[in-house]
Amino acid sequence: MDPKVFDIENADVAWCPGCGDFSILRTLKMALAELEIDSSELVLVSGIGQAGKLPHYLKSHTYNSLHGRAASPATAIKAVNKGLKVIITTGDGDMYGEGGNHFMHTIRRNPDITTIVHNNMVYGLTKGQASPTTQKDFKTPLQVEGVSLEPFNPLSIAIGLDASFVARTFAGDMNHMKEIFKKAIEHKGYSLVDVFQPCVTYNKINTFKWFKENVYYLDDSYDPHNRSEAFKKAIEYLKFPLGVLYINPNKTPYEDILTVYNEEDTPLYERDVDMEKLKNLIRSKRKI
Repeated sequence: MDPKVFDIENADVAWCPGCGDFSILRTLKMALAELEIDSSELVLVSGIGQAGKLPHYLKSHTYNSLHGRAASPATAIKAVNKGLKVIITTGDGDMYGEGGNHFMHTIRRNPDITTIVHNNMVYGLTKGQASPTTQKDFKTPLQVEGVSLEPFNPLSIAIGLDASFVARTFAGDMNHMKEIFKKAIEHKGYSLVDVFQPCVTYNKINTFKWFKENVYYLDDSYDPHNRSEAFKKAIEYLKFPLGVLYINPNKTPYEDILTVYNEEDTPLYERDVDMEKLKNLIRSKRKI
């Protein structure tokens, strides 16, 4: 399949020239094309931020949620139509800050969705405040004496919650990113992909050059099924490992335990609604 099938004609892309988001967008189109995913069966869900704009530039169904709230509607979309491929595109502030609570409990539910986090270690849309993943001593117009808090570590949190797929890649290496995206999208269950994505306007420290100098690739000898070793990798700091850190193939996706699918997989919107039964249910609740 040609990645151009996901192009949107005359899309007015509002990212800064040189932004790492461009390579994420191109790579996601390539990964979807190689997996031969039909755009009519694809739903991109986003929150607020520069990463939240991506669904406007890729042909698919789209749901743009409130700040930090992408995970819940994505879970609901998958729950009512198991045949859809559901992907969240979000930033480090949106998912790990405003959406932190939803991030943790979505991991616990394990819906069959993929979350791609554009992690540039800063709030890019609102002009460069510190985000949860901003490194210590980083100075911003708001944190003028430098960030004093320890950065949020999303991979260690995800592995600690026994997420079924946890990976990290880099926007400066499209081939590696594409292979990670494909593995995450094909994974049955919740998959988290944290993407190091330089913000060329508001983060002059964590640049493409900085990331290249501070990451390394996991080799074929690494076993992502060992949770303890995965956690050790997740807390490594300078240098950061890239690759699939952890996989638990034994977890059941959330939608597969829903009783509405006990007898059939027909999407809920295609089923007949028994209005009399629904009215009786509503009346019974009003009596409580």
